[in-house]
Amino acid sequence: MTAAARRAVVIIGAGPVGVTAALLLARHGVRTVVLERHRDVYPLPRAVVVDDEIRRILQNVGVHEEFASLTRPAAGLRLLDARRRVISEFPRSLRGHHGFPQTSMFDQPDLERLLREALARRPECELWGGVEVVSVTQDTAGPNDPTSPVRVTFRRDGSVMEEHLWADAVLGCDGAGSLTRDAIGAVWEDLRFEESWRVIDVRTSRPVRTWEGVEQICCPDQPATFMRVGEDRYRWEFRMADDQNLDGPDGWERLRELVAPWVDLPSDASQGDDFEVIRQAQYTFRARLADRWRKGRVFLLGDAAHLTPPFVGQGLCTGLRDAYNLTWKLARVLQQGAPEGLLDTYERERKPHARHVIRVAVAMGWAMTGGQDRSAALRRAVVGTACRIPGVTAVVSRDLSPALTAGPLVRRRPRLTGRKLAGTFCPQPWVLHDGRRVRLDDVLGDSFAVLTAGPATAQMAAVATALGASTIRADDLGDDGTLAGWLARARVDAVLLRPDHIVMDTVPAGTGDFTDTAAWAPLLHTARHTADARLA
Repeated sequence: MTAAARRAVVIIGAGPVGVTAALLLARHGVRTVVLERHRDVYPLPRAVVVDDEIRRILQNVGVHEEFASLTRPAAGLRLLDARRRVISEFPRSLRGHHGFPQTSMFDQPDLERLLREALARRPECELWGGVEVVSVTQDTAGPNDPTSPVRVTFRRDGSVMEEHLWADAVLGCDGAGSLTRDAIGAVWEDLRFEESWRVIDVRTSRPVRTWEGVEQICCPDQPATFMRVGEDRYRWEFRMADDQNLDGPDGWERLRELVAPWVDLPSDASQGDDFEVIRQAQYTFRARLADRWRKGRVFLLGDAAHLTPPFVGQGLCTGLRDAYNLTWKLARVLQQGAPEGLLDTYERERKPHARHVIRVAVAMGWAMTGGQDRSAALRRAVVGTACRIPGVTAVVSRDLSPALTAGPLVRRRPRLTGRKLAGTFCPQPWVLHDGRRVRLDDVLGDSFAVLTAGPATAQMAAVATALGASTIRADDLGDDGTLAGWLARARVDAVLLRPDHIVMDTVPAGTGDFTDTAAWAPLLHTARHTADARLA
């Protein structure tokens, strides 16, 4: 094996998940090569919405300012009945927990171009277009040896000759038809939702009757989703059978009927020059979850690991969360010699989270369509009634991205104050740093951090030293009181933040110390960085 044929990480697929993973690894100094069969960004719309957590991830890969110029915030989500009366509304704020609008509309090709431009600026990253991956194999010395190099076999455009790359790890970001998923022997778990929908993207200067958010029509005969994506860009989604289409001589009239609640079109298609259909495509919306996300050093991310119906706008978001969760752990294993067990926490943390998001999306899909059986009307009535109960809309909104479950990197201990913070993101206010107004993550950086409400104790300082973490006092950050209030409401004196800015552990008020560092220190190899007995 030549040195030129060896890479730290090979990423299969240069969509948003794959390129984001490469950029996040580059921040940790990990070299990657991204293999993509297409030579350029796919030019037509697909994903159109991200939440504030994803905006925060884009901040961490350095494209948030450019992305902000290409997006527009949405007011939220409305469920409407067949007569377009509001069943329930899920409002979204212009400034969420992560410091960005809670819902942002965008055009996926725009995001992909931004990410690829950022990739081109990183010397740690290579993008090879026009490459078809043929196989992914890893020969391990035994079941307890996942560290042998992974071989990726590929062909370049127009060539029948097979070439090889060896990598310390491979990330399969290669979509629903993932070759990587087959390579690790993973199979789909069917979460019982499958419907055929027509997606129509339009550019028009005609007056459109729209609420500045997403509308979902809950009607068994013709369920639909409508949203304004940009200044003159709109998307409709209609449940339609595969044999129904909008082409041919009757297509315009059928389209005219479908969009009539929102926009008036002339009966003659030749007079509709100010209503341009950019793209229409038939999709089968499915709910699926791979039964395994890892074998050795081969991992699944994004649609290779899970398929989410689009009704709550979380398909792309879930994939980018995968990248954010895995990359810092992989960098720590590859560069700092952390134990292989750290990588086991990727699937352990992400899979339940993805399952929850899929179930919420499926529930919303059932609210819209109700299914086609005799119980459909009853289900829709129950959903409509539940959504009118005070507090239900707030719970649904909050739980689109719930806390990570307890585990080695989420220390949620019973009967202790502050336990509800574990597994959740630290809020991100604007702060003052070196005389400049910046977002909190620009201060936290890419490592661990101990955030305190008051002076750090000796044990807090020892934890920070062991992890190579910064120790930051909330009152010194010059924010608007967000961080101090967040700690005070949870009744904690300090939190330990992971490199992905999720709370790993807490110091309950008045106790002075992290309570169980011995449980997680070996996983992160803190013991080799310090012999301080105060960690035990």
